[in-house]
This record gives sequence, structure tokens and C-alpha cells, in this order.
Amino acid sequence: MDFGVTLQTDPPARRLIETFQRAERLGFTHAWTFDSHILWQEPYVIHSQILSATERMVVGPLVTNPATRDPTVTASVFATLNDMFGNRTICAIGRGDSSRRVLGNAPTTLRQTEEAIHVIRDLAEGRSIHTEGGEEVSIPWVRDGRLEVWMAAYGPKALDVVGRSADGFVLQLADPLILRWTLGRVRAAAEAAGRDPGAIKVLVCAPAYVGDDLAHQRDQCRWFGGMVGNHVADIVKRHGEGGDIPHALTDYIRRRESYDYAHHGRIGHPDTTFVPDEIVDRFCVLGPAEAHVEQLRELRDLGVDQFAIYLMHDAPEATLDAYGAEVIPALR
Repeated sequence: MDFGVTLQTDPPARRLIETFQRAERLGFTHAWTFDSHILWQEPYVIHSQILSATERMVVGPLVTNPATRDPTVTASVFATLNDMFGNRTICAIGRGDSSRRVLGNAPTTLRQTEEAIHVIRDLAEGRSIHTEGGEEVSIPWVRDGRLEVWMAAYGPKALDVVGRSADGFVLQLADPLILRWTLGRVRAAAEAAGRDPGAIKVLVCAPAYVGDDLAHQRDQCRWFGGMVGNHVADIVKRHGEGGDIPHALTDYIRRRESYDYAHHGRIGHPDTTFVPDEIVDRFCVLGPAEAHVEQLRELRDLGVDQFAIYLMHDAPEATLDAYGAEVIPALR
């Protein structure tokens, strides 16, 4: 199992870069950042600095979307970074949550997202695409480019897109029960599309907090249940409750009333009090180091290739150090 770190691009960027340098020394392999250009600083500018300041880290957004930047622009950005730093980037994409909604726009369609996966990957790897106007175009200076495009998903139709088109599946919660259902759907869609289900990589990302004060850890990480709740609310609106979708994913948002993106991904978010302790415990990875090892072993055995920590809480350095000393060695 690989390990990543996910951070928001809050200023100063230097602090972010130093955290990723520390993470690399501790055995982490991936550096991920949010991509929401109004709420935080522009990630790709900072990605170039992370790549320059680290030796092996693979760097990417968690997640970008096909609307705030044209997919051809996104492809050129990744191709440029890969040319400069030796194919050390990765693209995780979704429909767009905070980056779209903070502007008053809805997330993009799944069709747009699926098309963007192919456009970004093909152009960044030197292949040609056909534009809406029928033109065949490619990026002429790409040489030996490689770029995997992973997709974040929760709902049935989005999971089908992952299985059909993406190189990896991103699940933003660490609940083994929900992983079984979502990954099963991805693999079934891949098989139906004639792809090898086992070739699709799996990334689970969630807050992780190492310590003994579980009540404090829950309060620090409750924001995550609210963030996931935005996507769950979309699923319920589209598909209703029940059916094929696990109640373990949908039931908890019944008391959800609103969500203020000014506090998105922040500790103490005022619109996340509806999230019960049970959800925090299931969606996040909490408790002493041995509890982390146990939960992550279960996820690994279910097919997870990488776990990426959201470090938005009051003990980021202690958690990184605990992972470097106890958790990562136990899972490698």
C-alpha cells in the first residue's frame, strides 16, 4: 500500500511545500492538493514547486474538474510538469463541488467528465484528439509523456464511468462497507467494457488523526462528514434512497439543512453538526496507531492501493510522524 498526503493550498505555499518534504522523508509517495481556485491558491503553480523540492513524490489535484479549466489546458499543464520533472504527476478528476458551487454553478455532467478523462490523458501522452468542430489536434512537443487519470465517485452512474474510462478510482471515505459496494460497481463496469478490473487502481482518502482522545479527534474531523454529505445529497436527489445504494452511505444526511462553502473543509464547520459520531468513526481513521493499522489492513485486503491522509486538524505533524514510524512500516 502506498501513502499520500492531501492539503489545501492555503498561504503561505512554503509551509505546504515543507510539509510534503517532511512527508517524503517519512515514506509517503504522493502529494495531493485541493483544486478550488476561489477558496484556495492556484494549485498547479504550487505543484511545480512541490516537484522541484521533492525527489520522488508524485503530485496531483484531489480533485480537479472539467469546467473551471478547459480539459485541453489541463492536459497541457500536466504535460509541461511531466516534461520538466519526469512524469511525476497524476490527475484525479471529479464533476466539481466547491470549485463550481462557490461560483453559483452546478457540478458538470458525467458525460463531460468522462470526455475530459480521455482528452486530458490522450493529449498529455502525445496522442491526438478530435475537437467538437472536427479538428484533429495534438500537443506537438510531448515526448514519452505518461499520465494516469483517476476519478472520484460515489453514485452508481459515476462509478460506472470510473469502470469504463478511468485509470483509478478515488473514494473519499475510509469505510470498508461502502468500499465493497463502490468498488464492486467499478469492477463490474470495467468488465462490461472489456477492461481488466484489477488494473484499475484504488485510492481511499480521508482524515487520519493518531492519538488517544477519540472525542477530540471526532470534533476535529467532523467537517469531513459534511463535505462528503454534499455528494451524498446529490446522489439522493438523483436516485432517491434505498435500492442499490447502501443506507450506510445515505441515511446520515437526513438532518442536513445547508452548507456554507466559506468554511469548506475547515475544522469546526458550522454546518456539519448533523454528522453523528458513528459517521466520523466510519469515514475517518482515528485512534491510536494500532487502530489505524487494523483499519488500513482491511482496506488493503479489499483492494486499496493507496491511502491519502487529509491533514486538516490540529495535529498534522504528530500524525505524519506516527505514520512514518508505525503505520507505514506495518503496511509495507
